[in-house]
Amino acid sequence: KPSASPSAGDKATDKATDKATDKATEKATDGSASGTPSATATSQGRAVTDGLKADATPSATASDKADDKATDEPSDKASPSASADPATTALQKKFTDLDCSDKAARTKVNEGAKPGDTIVACGKDSSGQWAKYILGPSEVNGKDVKKSQAVINQQSAQWVVNMEFTGSGSKKFAATTGKLKDQQSPMNQFAIVLDGDVVSAPSVSSVLSSNAEISGSFTQQSAQDLANVLSYGALPLTFHEQSVTSVTAALGGEQLHAGLIAGAIGLALVVIYLVVYYRGLSLVALASLLTSAILTYTLMTLLGPAIGFALNLPAVCGAIVAIGITADSFIVFFERIRDEIREGRSVRPAVERAWPRARRTILVSDFVSFLAAAVLYIVTVGKVQGFAFTLGLTTLLDVVVVFLFTKPLMTILARGKFFSGGHKWSGLDPKRLGVQPPLRRSRRAARPVDPKEA
Repeated sequence: KPSASPSAGDKATDKATDKATDKATEKATDGSASGTPSATATSQGRAVTDGLKADATPSATASDKADDKATDEPSDKASPSASADPATTALQKKFTDLDCSDKAARTKVNEGAKPGDTIVACGKDSSGQWAKYILGPSEVNGKDVKKSQAVINQQSAQWVVNMEFTGSGSKKFAATTGKLKDQQSPMNQFAIVLDGDVVSAPSVSSVLSSNAEISGSFTQQSAQDLANVLSYGALPLTFHEQSVTSVTAALGGEQLHAGLIAGAIGLALVVIYLVVYYRGLSLVALASLLTSAILTYTLMTLLGPAIGFALNLPAVCGAIVAIGITADSFIVFFERIRDEIREGRSVRPAVERAWPRARRTILVSDFVSFLAAAVLYIVTVGKVQGFAFTLGLTTLLDVVVVFLFTKPLMTILARGKFFSGGHKWSGLDPKRLGVQPPLRRSRRAARPVDPKEA
């Protein structure tokens, strides 16, 4: 069953066909004359992504120009059991048992097959139905095709596919078509095979050499698809190893560990500053920071699988920056309260009057931070998005925590004696804040008045 066809890709091979399943023909010629198809023919299979679609009777014309009749039948003089190159019992069983509609079965049937082996393959006809083929050994490899392109034939005004072979490919193809030209249908066919599937199965009526043309009722898309199949197989791709670098998981783990340590040190410094400067108010700030951390962790855990978020080094950096943003909101609120106390107000009125002024400042500051995070998330890719996501999330949570936790907690504590009395460890001690007691004028004792005689 000698026959050959150019193939595409690493797995594409040119196979001679051994068995006919449907009777469509398509012609390839080596000269300017193109013969008429002896029966309606369609190109088989799908090429590349959108597939090869020959809706009418494909006939082909080869550029070295002789008639080469293409049919959608595997080439064999008889049934698999009575072929010129008889199929083995195992091959017959494969042919019978093969379910072409099952992709896994089509892939598995030829596992381990070599180019010189006879194999069973599948291809689609023009109606989209699967057909089975018994294919002989590969005669022409994909690398033997120098160039392939879809063009419009100037005489017929139909889309055709021109093939140009390399020097060795021309000899192989001429030898193969020489064997096939005198055979009776379907033994005069060769198959174009891509990844184990038959893309097309033209028949040959004369010897073809360095150039060939496959013609038929191709659309522009189907002709381009078949040309792609043939061209990709002709690419002489070889990969050379330039360098090898092995990076263990320990490197990323060490960086993440170092980032977490840096974050812990930064958090500890913030806590020390709050305790030293704000004293009792630092408890409010620490409770708010803890609440914000819990909410951040919860949302990251819930949203992580949905958006593909991972706690990597950039995300840790975003969390460290967020500590400063969150602490800044508390500091703004506390300083507004202290300003009100310096003006002579007691703690409870000071908290209520300080909140509207602090609220505006906090909202403006957080809006700027969130806007920067949103821009980073939109215009960047990869790990920088992790930084932007963490920064934006913690900024939103800062607003939620300050409005729904810090302010109500401060209002409650202002009613207690520790803060309202201005304890020296409360952070709201009027003396420590430099509040001067108001000056009072003592009343002079009235001098005795001598009674006057009337």
